[in-house]
Amino acid sequence: MLAPISPIAVAPDLAEQAYQAILDAICDGRFKAGQRITQEALAESLSVSRQPVLQALLLLKRDGLVIDAGGRGVMVATLTVDHIANLYQVRSVLDGLAAREAARRRARLSPKLVTGGRDASRGKDLSSMIEADLAFHRAIYEAAGNPVLVQSAERHWSHIRRIMGATLSQVGARAAIWDEHERMLQAILEGDDSAAQQLALHHCENAGRTLVARVSSLAEQDKQPA
Repeated sequence: MLAPISPIAVAPDLAEQAYQAILDAICDGRFKAGQRITQEALAESLSVSRQPVLQALLLLKRDGLVIDAGGRGVMVATLTVDHIANLYQVRSVLDGLAAREAARRRARLSPKLVTGGRDASRGKDLSSMIEADLAFHRAIYEAAGNPVLVQSAERHWSHIRRIMGATLSQVGARAAIWDEHERMLQAILEGDDSAAQQLALHHCENAGRTLVARVSSLAEQDKQPA
């Protein structure tokens, strides 16, 4: 049985709304890796027809977030060690470049990006935590002043959102993440481009290593006899 997700209001672009609703459920863990989902169940949960759900699932398949399950329906794709490692290798370079350029421009980023994130991390709403984390990183990309850099990063946001969900679900990691964010923000505000770049690189590389270790550990546990 599917976890409940809120119905969406009728609007011109129902497919996009359905896409976002399903993506949110995947990212915050309501839809688990390997879970089978069908158009019928999603349409009923979202209170829409099957057509926008079908379009949303096609987009999610294109992005590699769901895969064919054989017969009817699709399955939530599993996070793999290789995918996480590859994604964070690219992300660390892009984040470092964005932080460096934002610092060179002495971008006036709001400290509320961090205080709001800390507030969200102390709550229980994983979706709010993910959005706060994304808002912080998006602000740096936009402050870098390079539209091509923003577009390059946006190609990976859906996967990054999902991986953020896996990271932020670990209560002990949340405060450390925002400590690192605060140091990055301070370096940008001070115009220290070298420090900003290195802090962003370290932040992403550390997150990637932590997630790879966690996923590897879970995979080994699954192999153990019951």
